[in-house]
Amino acid sequence: MHVTHLSLTDFRSYRGAEVTLGPGATAVVGPNGQGKTNLVEALGYIATLGSHRVATDAPLVRAGAERAVVRVAVDRGGRSTLVELEIVPGRANRARLNRAPVPRPREVLGTLRTVLFAPEDLGLVKGEPDARRRFLDELLVALAPRLAGVRADYDRVLRQRNALLKSAGATRATRRGTADLPTLDVWDGHLAAAGAELVAARLHLVRRLAPFVAEAYRQVSDAQGDAVIGYRWSLTGPVPDDVPRRDELDEALRADLARGRGQEIERGTTLTGPHRDDLVLTLGDLPARGYASHGESWSYALALRLASWYLLRGDGQDPDPAQEPVLVLDDVFAELDTGRRRRLAEMVAGAEQVLVTAAVDDDVPAELKGARLTVRDGEVLGG
Repeated sequence: MHVTHLSLTDFRSYRGAEVTLGPGATAVVGPNGQGKTNLVEALGYIATLGSHRVATDAPLVRAGAERAVVRVAVDRGGRSTLVELEIVPGRANRARLNRAPVPRPREVLGTLRTVLFAPEDLGLVKGEPDARRRFLDELLVALAPRLAGVRADYDRVLRQRNALLKSAGATRATRRGTADLPTLDVWDGHLAAAGAELVAARLHLVRRLAPFVAEAYRQVSDAQGDAVIGYRWSLTGPVPDDVPRRDELDEALRADLARGRGQEIERGTTLTGPHRDDLVLTLGDLPARGYASHGESWSYALALRLASWYLLRGDGQDPDPAQEPVLVLDDVFAELDTGRRRRLAEMVAGAEQVLVTAAVDDDVPAELKGARLTVRDGEVLGG
């Protein structure tokens, strides 16, 4: 899989841009603030329907414009597919495949798969659990696009359940009588059903991903200690060695929701479920967060992304070029010491397509100096 063309209209700093790409390594070089990251952000948005830099769509639309359009042509084993997303802040985005409208934007998920490593990924190791949950869920959707619907269902039910809990808490606080919550049991069932499927998928993913993370960390880092990942859930009791069945997880979620109902009404929020879980990162015998050095944290974040790339390539088997995700390294090499820079370049040099952004040519390792694009004053020029 590789991108052959990227077209932007009113996306970020670009009034318009047409970028031709090919397989192998491509370096996108230019001073900071010129729009290099905007290009790879657009590819990531097509792949995940989200940005690695901002939580909302509004900043993605050029100032003064009403909407942005991103078009990407993807070659998968010689077959080309055109994906188009129209981003309209405050309204539902619209998507097309080969110029034909699709009912929902998530219908395009899976057409382009990317693994993007950026400076923001340091937050996977040093930041809060929500970044790690997002990492897991985006990888799940890349592996099985139908899980995008499960995530959307869970988020929708969670919002509605929280609204009901807040309403019940307000009723109790004003002493207008005992809150009548006949519909809460219904929402508990919906939340448990979607939550059980999401938790089961995450647990299976962590077990598949763990050996790749350990190996990638060993390859990219010269630091001591093994990188071990695990899962921490909000359910009562420890996470078992074997992944529970979905019906068992459903039952456990229902039971915890029932036990915590009084406290949830008091606090006005749902206290149990996958939105409260975390991906646990350990280095040696210590948690990576708070104990890993800056270099170790960079290596761990890299290992998480490289492990994702390995898994998406074919779970350790011979990679299928038609399925291999596009690997994007956004302003990464400037942050790495010489050893890590060389080891990372050697590990990814054989990728079907790898895009590297850098402020100066010297930041691009020799192994990845293939095609070259220059970004200057908001324009994309050939090498």
